[in-house]
Amino acid sequence: MAGKTVIARTPKTVMPGATRARRSLYWQYLVEPYLYLSPAIFLIGTVLMIPLIIGISYSFQSIELLKPFDTGWVGFENYQDLWSDRKFWLALENTFWWTFWSISFQFLLGLGLAMLLTTRFYGKKLFQALVFLPWAVPTFLSALTWAWLFNPVIGPLPHWMASLGILSEPYNIMGDPDLAMWGPIVANIWFGVPFFAITLLAALQSIPSDMYEAAEIDGASAWQVFTKITLPFLAPMIAITVMLRTIWIANFADLIYVMTGGGPANSTQIVSSYIFTTAFRKLDFGYASAIAVALLGILLIYAVVLLWIRKKLVKI
Repeated sequence: MAGKTVIARTPKTVMPGATRARRSLYWQYLVEPYLYLSPAIFLIGTVLMIPLIIGISYSFQSIELLKPFDTGWVGFENYQDLWSDRKFWLALENTFWWTFWSISFQFLLGLGLAMLLTTRFYGKKLFQALVFLPWAVPTFLSALTWAWLFNPVIGPLPHWMASLGILSEPYNIMGDPDLAMWGPIVANIWFGVPFFAITLLAALQSIPSDMYEAAEIDGASAWQVFTKITLPFLAPMIAITVMLRTIWIANFADLIYVMTGGGPANSTQIVSSYIFTTAFRKLDFGYASAIAVALLGILLIYAVVLLWIRKKLVKI
């Protein structure tokens, strides 16, 4: 058209150096990391995923060692039996109380010890070593020790509680269906407090000291410092430690199995110990796998919810 200048555009040429740089970045960020991670991914897949898939497949089969000729795929029959299994629902209720009280006391005592260890006092190193000592004791030994402590003949605890008026007389607490669960819970609290103390102490030491200095200048009380500074900074760590410890305790049947064996009358039977007794006493691996898959599903839902809460706390 008249009066307009037409500018002809030539296609851009890609320099060989730019192409090599793009390939280098592609290799560095998209290929190389997975190459380095491949041994770990293969190991995790072999050790974790393969047994998990096999275990889930067992839950859809009838595998009873006492009935070797009556095996095969049964579909959802194990889950149908599980839905109507009174012992399973009792074990699930016991698991809730076992986990709830253990976590509550472990967290509160662990937080208190962590805050105490951030202060300076005489004999702090010795006290810190004693606080972390239960974590180093083998679980089996801890269970035997606490079973001895609760023994009404040779153990001191029933006699002390009778002297304090808590019990009418020294008797076997773990033989009482109404009180038996408290024996393993107390042992678990003693065993698990160091976990919260260690993790929360590390989180407390990462809080900037300037925040506390500014609060002191402003005249904030100890409670205000705790609720406005300490607790918000600890919230993400609390969420992840509570999640990990809850999953751990829900699967932690060692103390219960050694101290009470799930009795009396299944009053201390939790889901993980019920899985063990079903698999290795009744020798019904198919039904035990169904119970394990049900517990896995419950814990996965719990973990997803708690991680969502933690994500909200981190944003705050």
